[in-house]
Amino acid sequence: MKRTRIKFCGITRLEDALLAAELGVDALGFVFVPGSRRNIQPEVAADIAAALPPFVSTVALFMDAAAADIQTVLDSFRPTLLQFHGVEPPEDCTPWGLPYLKAVPMGGSVAATPEQARQRLADFTTRYYTATALLLDGHPPGAMGGSGERLDWDSLTPGAQRLILAGGLTPERVGAAMLSLQPWAVDVSSGIEDAPGRKSVQQMRDFVAAVRIADQQLAVQAPLHLPT
Repeated sequence: MKRTRIKFCGITRLEDALLAAELGVDALGFVFVPGSRRNIQPEVAADIAAALPPFVSTVALFMDAAAADIQTVLDSFRPTLLQFHGVEPPEDCTPWGLPYLKAVPMGGSVAATPEQARQRLADFTTRYYTATALLLDGHPPGAMGGSGERLDWDSLTPGAQRLILAGGLTPERVGAAMLSLQPWAVDVSSGIEDAPGRKSVQQMRDFVAAVRIADQQLAVQAPLHLPT
């Protein structure tokens, strides 16, 4: 059975990170954007990462950061992956010796119709072909992710690149989104919070449970055939 990967973003507290790991969450996102309500200091992120068990990935999120600012973070905190949420060109995403995710803002007028949404995804797929995956979010260009703005996932179809689905996901919505788009992974921040940067224990548990239920439904629809 295909297992959809899960990323919890906007981690600021050790207890949230440890519970996420216990629940089987695959990756934790740390936001290094000064204007974000989930911004975290590199030293704090490094301390949290050091306490994690094996096989939990860490992701450092930047938005139009200067190269010197990125290097300052990496001097203290060495993540598994980078995530870029601004208008960074591909050449600014690659010199760090780490794989990266590129966020695709799908909100506002840039993807107002299904045709525009599909074309925007195709354009990012071509331009950011070096990305490990594209992360589809519901915010408009220039805005910060993690706002809970819903992405119209029904207008999209999977492409050549792995897709990580974000944008307004909650325990109640994630199953329908997965059944529609069948992404490689799902990413949630505000949808499992009591307040920005403070995750809800019950919402974290419910979100993971909803993903696993959807995985079972997908397995029934399209069983995995292994080579003999």
